[in-house]
Formats: sequence, C-alpha cells, structure tokens
Amino acid sequence: MSVITLNPIGFVFNEREVIEDDHWGNVISRIKISESFNEDCINEIDTFSHLEIIYYFHMVEDDKIVTDARHPRNNKNLPKVGIFAQRGKNRPNRIGLTTVKLVKKEGRELYVQGLDCINGTPVLDIKPVMKEFLPRETISQPDWSREIMKNYWN
Repeated sequence: MSVITLNPIGFVFNEREVIEDDHWGNVISRIKISESFNEDCINEIDTFSHLEIIYYFHMVEDDKIVTDARHPRNNKNLPKVGIFAQRGKNRPNRIGLTTVKLVKKEGRELYVQGLDCINGTPVLDIKPVMKEFLPRETISQPDWSREIMKNYWN
C-alpha cells in the first residue's frame, strides 16, 4: 500500500473540547484557513449555503482504530456492523465528513453551524454543496442508524 500525505488546509475552533456523540446542531465553529493559502482560495464561497467539511479525527489513538465490525457506539443492543457501514470516528484513516451550514465568511475564516468535530481539529478539504451532487434517489438506511442519530443534531 502506498503512503498518502495530507496537510491541513486549516483548523477548527469552537467550544467543544471533549469528544461527544450528540448535540452538535447548534455548535458554531470557526474554520481558519492556513496562511499558506491565499485568501482568494475561498472567494465566492459565501454564495453557497452549505459546505462539506472533510477533517481528520486527530484525537483517535492508534489502538482505538477499528477495521472490522463493531456495535455502533459500543451498544450491544445494536447490530454488529462493519466500520465502513457506519460513521464512527475510529476509522482506519480517521477521516470525517460533515455537511454544514455556512453562517458567514470573514477574511480567511468561515463560520459554520453543525460541524461535529472538536476544537483544534485539522481540516483537510472544503467543498461547496451543490444539488447536482446530492442523491437523486430516495435515501434508505436501517432503523438502528435513526436510533443513534435521534439526538445527534439536537
């Protein structure tokens, strides 16, 4: 397997210092774009209402990585599902992805709502949400996933 090297394009700043599973919907985060990029790298980004933020779960320790099946949130009442059939943070490459609402842009900083990562999280990439890239078909998912998500954004 070849090695892939990624460098953060910025970092997240918010009030969440502890990794938690729920209550992310009202969290306002500030993403500060690295000084190594010209500020114009986010020109016109504020013409979009939503962004996809790709980030690195930097606090996940090597011995916590899961490569096979597990119970979501370690809840034995839920089915044992593969790591790629869930959105847990203990993934092999520690990559997270969240669609957020863009609140405002100030200089090289983006203020977003609903980013489910903690203060200091490295951001790997940002993409605008475009309807043409959203699924055209009805989305289906198992009942257990609805159960674990019921308080995620509240």
